[in-house]
Order: sequence, then C-alpha cells, then structure tokens
Amino acid sequence: MGCCESKPSDVMGGGSIAMTGPNDEPMSNAEIESRIESIEKTESITLGGMKIRYAYMSQRGYYPDDPHKANQDAFSITKDFCGQKTDALLGVYDGHGRDGDRCAHFARDKLPELVEKFVMRSKSKEAKLHQARSNGAGGHDSENNLELTKDQIQTACLKAHIECNRAMHKAHELDDSLSGTTSISMYFHGRRNRITINNVGDSRAVVGQQQTPGGNSGKGTSNLKAIPLSRDQTPYRRDERVRVRATGARILSLDQIEGLEPIVPDEDEASDLELGEELDEGGDPPRVWSPHGEYPGTAFTRSLGDAIAEELGVFAEPEMLTREVTSDDKILVIASDGVFEFLTNQSVIDMCAKFSDPLAACRAVVAESYELWLQYELRTDDITMICIFIDGVESKSLAGSFVSASSRMSLGASMQEIEAPVSTQEEAPGDDDVDGVVPNEGLRPVRMHVSKEKSKAIQQMKIKMMASESELDVSAMEDFDLSKLYTEKTQEEKGRIAEAIRASVMFQNISDDQREMIFGVMEPITVKKGAWVIKQGTVGDRFYIVDNGRFEVRIVPDGEKDKDGGGGNVVHVYEGSPEKHAHPSFGELALMYSAPRAASIIAQTDGHLWALHRYAFRQVLAQQSGRQDLTSVLKKIDIFKNCRIEDINNLAAAMDEVTFGRGEMIIEQGRTGDAMYIIQKGSCEYLVRVEGRAHNETLKSGDTFGGEVLIDGQDYSATVLALQTTSCFQLDRSTVKHVLGNLKVKGRKSGKSGNVA
Repeated sequence: MGCCESKPSDVMGGGSIAMTGPNDEPMSNAEIESRIESIEKTESITLGGMKIRYAYMSQRGYYPDDPHKANQDAFSITKDFCGQKTDALLGVYDGHGRDGDRCAHFARDKLPELVEKFVMRSKSKEAKLHQARSNGAGGHDSENNLELTKDQIQTACLKAHIECNRAMHKAHELDDSLSGTTSISMYFHGRRNRITINNVGDSRAVVGQQQTPGGNSGKGTSNLKAIPLSRDQTPYRRDERVRVRATGARILSLDQIEGLEPIVPDEDEASDLELGEELDEGGDPPRVWSPHGEYPGTAFTRSLGDAIAEELGVFAEPEMLTREVTSDDKILVIASDGVFEFLTNQSVIDMCAKFSDPLAACRAVVAESYELWLQYELRTDDITMICIFIDGVESKSLAGSFVSASSRMSLGASMQEIEAPVSTQEEAPGDDDVDGVVPNEGLRPVRMHVSKEKSKAIQQMKIKMMASESELDVSAMEDFDLSKLYTEKTQEEKGRIAEAIRASVMFQNISDDQREMIFGVMEPITVKKGAWVIKQGTVGDRFYIVDNGRFEVRIVPDGEKDKDGGGGNVVHVYEGSPEKHAHPSFGELALMYSAPRAASIIAQTDGHLWALHRYAFRQVLAQQSGRQDLTSVLKKIDIFKNCRIEDINNLAAAMDEVTFGRGEMIIEQGRTGDAMYIIQKGSCEYLVRVEGRAHNETLKSGDTFGGEVLIDGQDYSATVLALQTTSCFQLDRSTVKHVLGNLKVKGRKSGKSGNVA
C-alpha cells in the first residue's frame, strides 16, 4: 500500500519550521518555503477507468500572538488501497485546540488503516458467501476481485471513524478533552468509477463539472460549475442545531456569550440559520456551548476527538456521499476550511480551471486564501488543499473485471442457502444506488468583511496617524482626474488583471463597463529589487496586483519597534508570473479605508505591478447601486440640499465604511466630533437628553446621525449606540471641506448659520 502524508510533528508539535520570533533574525527564503509543504511535482495515476493527476499543498498559518504555533492541518494520500491498484484514499484533517496538531496527525495515521481494516473485513465475509454459493471455487482471488456495495462501503467507513474516535480518546500521546480534528476524505473505487466522500466537520469536497462543451463563458469565469460533495456540519444547519440542542447544548456566538449581541430565539427551527450571516460577518460564528459553562465553544457540530463536546452531540459520525465519476467531472478539490473562509466553492473551481497543472492550481488557491486572511484578519488559518484533475473516464466495462456484492441481491440468495452464515448486518449487501445531490443550504457563509478585531486595529492606527494631517491623503475628489491615470492595456494585460481580481470580494458584482474602466485606470509600476512598495504604519491609498516578481510581506509585531529598519519578520511572499498564471494582490483594504498599512511589502526581485488608487476605484464604485442609494440619502440632508449632483456623487464615493459591535458607543451627546454617519446595515439607538428628560428612537438602514458636527462650532446633539453589529458609511469634515469648499449652511437643529469647515 503506497502512502504519502504530511510531515510528523517536531518537538513543539508542528509540521514545519516555525516562524522566527520577534527577537530573531528574519527568515530566509528557504525558511519561508519550508513553511509550505507540497508535492514536488504533480503525480499521474490510473484508478481503474479514471485517469487522474493530483497535487497537494499545506501552508502553516500566521498567528502574531503565537509565532511558533504548529501547523494543525494534516493530509494523507494512500494509493493501492486495500490491496487494489485501482483504489485510493485521500484525506485532509484540520486540528483545533491545544493538541490539535497531534489530533490531526493521529487521524491521518489511524483513519486510513481503520477504513482498510473494515473494508477488508467486509470483503472477507462477502467472499465467503460467494464461495459458499459457488461450492468453494474462487477463494482468495474472488476476494481480490470483489467490489462492495455502496452501503457496505459506507458502513465500513462509519465504523472506521467511530473506532478512530475511540482510539483518540485512549491515546496517551495527546489530550483530546478540548482538542480534536475535522476530517474530509475521498475514497476512489476505480473499477466502478465511483468515489465515496466521508465528512466530519467543516472542511469541504467540491467537484467542478463541465456545463458547456469547450470555450469560455466570456466573463473571465470557467465553464465548470462547482457542485458540493459535502455539507458543512455547523450550527448554521437547522438539522445539526436540533440534534445538538437535544443534548442540552446552547448555540451562541462569542459576542452573545459576552452579552454584546442579543440572543435571538430560534423557536420554530424552520430553516437554516439566517442570523448566522450577520454574526459571522466579523468572524464570530454560532458555536456549541455547555449549559453549565462557557465551554467548549466549537464552531462545528461533528469532529474526531473533543471528548467534552461529544457529550453535547459533537460526535464523529461522518456524512457520506457515493457518486459516479463521469466524463463531465473535470476537477475535484478537498480542502480545510481555511480555504473557504473567504472563497466560495465556485471561486475555488474557477481558479483551478485557469491552470493545466493541479500543483499550480494548489499554489494559486492557497496563496489567494492566505492573502485574503491577511487582508481581513489579524491572523491567518492553516490552509491545506488536495487538487485532482480528471483527464479521462472510461466506461465501467473497461475498468476491469470484478464481482459485485450487489449480485447477491439480483440472484436472490437466501440466508438458509449459506452454510456458514455470519450476522445479518454483515451479510446484507444493502443499497447500491449512488447518492443524490448535496444541498447547498446551511453552508457557512463566506466572509466579506474585516473582523471586528481588525476593524478596531485599523481605527486605532488611524487615531495614531491623526497627529500628522499631511499623512492622510484627503485630496479633493473633484481634483482627482481619472483620465490622467488611463492607459491602454493589451488583451493579455487585461486578462492578467481579470485573473487577479476574479476571486476578490471587492470586485464581485461590478458590470462589464466598470471592469473595463478599472482595467484602464490601473497604473503600471516598475519596481527594482529592494524597493519598498508600502511601509507598515503609513497610510495606504492603492491596491496592488503582482504582474511578475517576488515581494515579501514583513510585519513588526504590535508594541515593538523595527530595530534594524528591515521591516520586521517575513510572514509571506507574493510571487507573480504570467507563465504560471500567478498574480497575487495586496493592499485591498486601501480601497475601503484611509488607514495605515498593516504590513510592509518589499521587492525581493525586479518586478512589475498594477496599482489601483482608492479614489479611482470609488469613482467606479459610485456607479453601483449601494453608492447610488447613498447619494439619494445625502441629497435629503439639509446641509447638502443645494449641492450639485457631481458634488454629491463625489461625497458618496469618498465615504469610508466602518463597523461597530453591539453596545459600542458611536457618538456621545455634547462631545466634539468631526464625522457624520449613514447606517448601511444593522440598527442603533438614538438617545437625546434635554433638561433631564430623555427621548430615544431606533435608527435603521438608511438613517443618518451626527450631521450637526459638520457645521462649524457644533457638538454632537445625541448619543448613538449600536444595537447589533452595525456597518455605517462615515463622512468627516475634512472630506466635506475638500470636496465642497467652505459651504455656507444653515444648522438643522439650532437654525444658526455656519460654515462646513
């Protein structure tokens, strides 16, 4: 039995060389590469009637508070499975908790062995039944040629997962009381052109299926449709919530546990969780909690290990799917949830479809996932992926001769005809029909916003920079001329830019005209080796795409100084190459916020970048419905009623998006401020106290507050608190001044005249 798997733990429990600490020397390129574990080159194999090529890659996450944290992901590739050259088992394991890496490695080592054990046991008993029917003919050869039914395979896999879970509880080398691992595996039955997916937790399996023969859809996407082969087992799913709640478990987010978000009853349990999408926008999903305390807090409802959570219904029974592989199936992906935090199933398949080599596809998806984590979070998850390209599928009749256990059903053999019967459960071949389609409902929503922690970090960095007004780029929108940035691009250049922005949430929902405009205003930038593209702590105004060259990401940990001026520790390297179809991007948040950079980017080689200025992007963005709604709100505000429509559009394009957590005070009555707000999503309490009496009302999407401070000399006239996680558009006085100049206005509350200044 051939086997390939992720590296075992070192002394610290990790699977790769750890990042240097804050007092160590920055990592070399070799050390950076050592944090990424992958196959050296794509491997081709034939499994019965299926000709496939596969590759794998695993990248350790970045944790600022624990730079030496081990990679808690693991993977396994087992060929010649169960003694059959036509079969294989591929798996990805995503550990969690203090001993998460050990749990993942335990499952990696033990689970394939146990699946083989129970499959071979079932084959042996089935062979005895065939042998008895054929008067002793066949023997060992019939066992080798035997194919089990779908139910027999799934029963063996179920037993293997349960046994692996029990063994993990008893293992002396780890403590799985509050640690464990998810598991997603793909069992290839080559002679039948079938696969069986076993899923425990929230990692995923996806197939890219041909929809239209040949060609391209014309909008930069592939003609492959992403079809899920597994379903996330999380509290987002109604059926999983009902199951774990039956044990007495509570389903709450961290903010709900801490009293920062309201607890909304889920009384009817009629549908999959809708509130979850709001909860998870800031990276705070619903979790499973004991009724007796604030533990274990798992964001999934099934896992291997997690002995304490098991009492609350978080068990190790897999959900299984058996399906035939057809000539329309082109790409298979199994990956840990770190891939799918910010990328949809379709985005992953589209990215893979750009490449002819599954290893190149792995590199692209893992790099894109890692980069999105860096942009939207203060940390990154461990990220692991196995990518399989299906090059051909022969008919089952050509896949090799075999005897199916299902033939016993068609022959109508009775138990009385068998001389040495075993238990009915073991004998019954059961159903052999393939399973239906996996529903899309209840999937963990893809995150499209920065976490609240990162949002707060950005705001704190902005406050630090306020002392230097010149650092803040508040160039007047009316003076920003898009035509000065416009350059002609070749179709090849447009194609590379389109590849780079395809998976970005910032560019999803733009029209073809807007996409063309973005192509035109992308600035070409030539960079020399050693040049600093951006510096941590300085205010950013551009989003960058790496056309070619290598660029390292360096971070100075919060509270520390860049003693040697090198930019801190290297945590990642972006590499662009037209030949490899690799065009990573960075600085995406600069398109949304006028905020200091969270990292420095330094060129390791000569290279070429494409840059998109925030104001250029916003002028394009202003044409979208969300910003168009914003202009209609601005036109109704007294101080802007007499403004030209061009000025209103410029104000809408210049507004920042900010997020506030439940209970957070946004403005306070009587305090000096410099910004007004328009609620984009969420709700707030508006409270005014006059002569000891209080008046309050609830503000919702589209409502405004704080506009009075834009008038010279006025303070906030009310206190506003966020009633839930709330997103707002923010417009400050300096932006208004630069866009409109010293505009004479009449105060809405006081009736006094004043200046916007």
